[in-house]
Amino acid sequence: MEINFRVSGRIDKPVEEVFEAVADPAKLSCYFTTGGAKGRMETGATVMWDFHDFPGAFPVEVVEVIPNKKIVLQWDAYEGESGEIGAKMSGADYKTTVTILFTPTDDGRTLVQIVEEGWKETPGGLRGSYGNCEGWTGMLLAMKAWLEHGINLREGLYK
Repeated sequence: MEINFRVSGRIDKPVEEVFEAVADPAKLSCYFTTGGAKGRMETGATVMWDFHDFPGAFPVEVVEVIPNKKIVLQWDAYEGESGEIGAKMSGADYKTTVTILFTPTDDGRTLVQIVEEGWKETPGGLRGSYGNCEGWTGMLLAMKAWLEHGINLREGLYK
């Protein structure tokens, strides 16, 4: 069994604005990377993301960027040590791949789809995938609230 997931949602903004909310580190830091993001999403770049709910900034490798269409990332896989919320996460010796797709809809909104894959077929890999699925779902909700209403859902949530 291959461990992967897909989450998606529609944001009531044009595709260019939604894409920039992910590609631009200043914008990403407004609603998602609670500790900040450094570096623009460009093919071949390594950017840094920091979260208050995850200890320390970490590198994110940008594999491919097609403006207003797709961003492909790779990062170190993390496997939870237990199923408890807030449990310490342990690094693994492999990477997972995240693909973010941006599709304009006929009514002027943007469909955002996020797929993450590549976990090892182990209990730790399964726990890690569940945690990241939760994180990407939260990211979509936070991006929608920020872009459509100027609200940062994550402010104060983890710190």
